[in-house]
Amino acid sequence: MKAHRVACIAAACVVAPAAARAGTEPAGPAGPLPLAYVAHAAGPAARPVFVLGWALLALCTFVCIAIAVLLLLAMFRRRAQATGGHDNGLAIVTAGSAISIVLLFGALVYMLRVLGAVASPPRPPALTIVVTAHDWWWAVRYPDDAGGAAFVTANEIHIPVGEPVAIELKSADVIHAFWVPQLAGKTQTIPGQTNHQWLQADRPGVYRGQCSQYCGAQHAHMAFEVVAEPPDAFRAWLAAQRQPAPAPAAGAEQRGRHVFSARCAGCHAVRGTDAAGDAGPDLSHFGSRRLLAAGMLDNTPDNLRRWIAHAQQVKPQTLMPSFALAPRDADDLAAYLATLH
Repeated sequence: MKAHRVACIAAACVVAPAAARAGTEPAGPAGPLPLAYVAHAAGPAARPVFVLGWALLALCTFVCIAIAVLLLLAMFRRRAQATGGHDNGLAIVTAGSAISIVLLFGALVYMLRVLGAVASPPRPPALTIVVTAHDWWWAVRYPDDAGGAAFVTANEIHIPVGEPVAIELKSADVIHAFWVPQLAGKTQTIPGQTNHQWLQADRPGVYRGQCSQYCGAQHAHMAFEVVAEPPDAFRAWLAAQRQPAPAPAAGAEQRGRHVFSARCAGCHAVRGTDAAGDAGPDLSHFGSRRLLAAGMLDNTPDNLRRWIAHAQQVKPQTLMPSFALAPRDADDLAAYLATLH
């Protein structure tokens, strides 16, 4: 543990200013800025990886400085007269090779120990969530357990604080990578294959996740959030999400439901209605989500209308088309979706 602290302190001299700025700047639509993860880890699956990263950075920094010093000494010291010996400098080469082998082998052993430490949770997971990557969003399926119905949400994963949660990772199209840097390392999602990850958050909060494998034009805009809640709050959220969508009131909300059925139901589902499309995210409780467009925009009425009308301008090449709705229809549709809590 003492060695870990030394490694972290040494590496902090290099990147701590950037990490501090990342951790204190205002959060973007999809949570804290990506560099915030270098400041601290928030769960047991991420902490060993966090220390490993700092240790390797410290080692690389030390090696680069040592090489630079030796190079400067070679450039500026007065050369001694040639001795005519054939082994001139051989001792330095031998020592350098031996040190390199020791450092690299030590780093390999340490890395393998870290991989073993984070391979599985310390105790059985509280639940298993199936996450399927799409171009360019995430479907999140919660299982049918303890008599509760299964349901699907999108781009937002809720977990209970202090409990390990198993994640089954799949892909509907190309290779993606699931990464919540403050909670765990990266795991790829591969078509036709199920990979496994686990998350655990030590404290409540919203943790940014990101696709970290280039997957096309909107790869950078394929974010998601992990919302860690106290167990009671998580159970309340789970129970609410398992309910069908609330029926709209009369007026704009009722008209918006008709617009949705006519224009959106082919791609989106809303439980409790005849909308059962599966090409896009399930919108049954869309109004309770913080973000839309896989983390690009805050979920506000203005942003929702903008997304509906100009999806291809906001996120080019996404499967969501731009809809030229009449202003009243757009307002009614936004009003209806806002009721889906």
